[in-house]
Amino acid sequence: MTKPTGGAKGPDELRRQIEQTRSELGNTVEELAGKADVKGRALARAADLRDKAGAVTVQLRSSAAQAGHVVQDRAAHAGPGPVRTVVQAGMRHPGPVLVAGAAAGVVAVGVLRWRYVHGHH
Repeated sequence: MTKPTGGAKGPDELRRQIEQTRSELGNTVEELAGKADVKGRALARAADLRDKAGAVTVQLRSSAAQAGHVVQDRAAHAGPGPVRTVVQAGMRHPGPVLVAGAAAGVVAVGVLRWRYVHGHH
């Protein structure tokens, strides 16, 4: 906040200083009201996290679906011992398995956060 170095040099200068002080005070009050609204800030943060989790979930679901198709294709062409072949394929290419696990984890965290935010403890 700027402080005048001297008194107002007339009624117009005094009105300008009063208007500037009112504006600064209004901004300060808005900032304080925003900081005092803990519930509103928490709801906004929860909505932001929900949006981010939704985007990550879509991406992980896509990756998991692709990984599932790869595993199904390999299992279909495995011949004898298809289960062993699928497990071996998962061990050789752990990335898709990790992506599927991460997707499940994100979904679980999202459900837990949603339940917490909506009071379903």
